This record gives sequence, C-alpha cells and structure tokens, in this order.
Amino acid sequence: MVHAVGDFVAAPADELTLRALPTFFQALELLLTAGVTTVAEAAFQDRLWRPHLRPLGELADIRVVHCRIAAETAWDRIQQRQGESPTRRAHADAHLIDQHVHTAGHDSFDRVRLDVPECEVDTGDGYRPGLDEIVAFVNAGR
Repeated sequence: MVHAVGDFVAAPADELTLRALPTFFQALELLLTAGVTTVAEAAFQDRLWRPHLRPLGELADIRVVHCRIAAETAWDRIQQRQGESPTRRAHADAHLIDQHVHTAGHDSFDRVRLDVPECEVDTGDGYRPGLDEIVAFVNAGR
C-alpha cells in the first residue's frame, strides 16, 4: 500500500493507516474463509486486535504469540530498519525520534487479551522459546 500512495508521511491515524487496518482484517477473513492456515503478524494493541479477532474465532483456532523485547533493543532495531528500507516510511514510528517517548510507549503497550492459548517469546537475542517450540505451540490441538 505504501508503494501505491506515492509521497507519504506516516503519522498516527494517517490516511494510509486508516485504510490498512480494515484491509488487514478483511484479508485475514478471506484467507480463513477459504480454509487457509494463516499467520497474522502486527504490533496492534488490544483495542485494535480484540474487536477484529473475536469474530475470526468462528473461522479459526486462534493462538497468540506475544513477542517481548527490551525497549532499548527495540529502539535500536527501529533506527536500523529506518535506514535499511524506504518502505519503513509507512510506520509512524518514524515520528518517534525521541528515545524517551519511544520507551514510554513501549512500556505501556497493551497486548491483546483474548481467551485463547498464548505463548510468550523473548526476541531480544534469537527466540526463547525456540522456533521448534513455537511451531509446536501453534500446531497443538490439531
């Protein structure tokens, strides 16, 4: 969607973000209705995830993998990615030029709360638990 917009400056609640959110969940619904096993990855907070995921529970066995990382490491990765990929301009985190503001937002992140199986993964240095355990968690109950 970023490529189609042309000149674009990300900001909270910008036009592209407002279009991307419903498109994201419509794509999930389409895939799940077709019986496609799907992994949906996004850093949405509970207020965005929960109302859109609940109805999809009728189509899928939802499992949530929460990724956890220290604010400082996340900040470093954001800075690195900004320089590596021009499509990162789609993310409003470009406006988080102050590390203290970033840390406050990071530390107050409200992760999705659903009554579904959850797994927490530390992504600070690799994955803990490892990918094999994460895959086993996702595939449990099939």
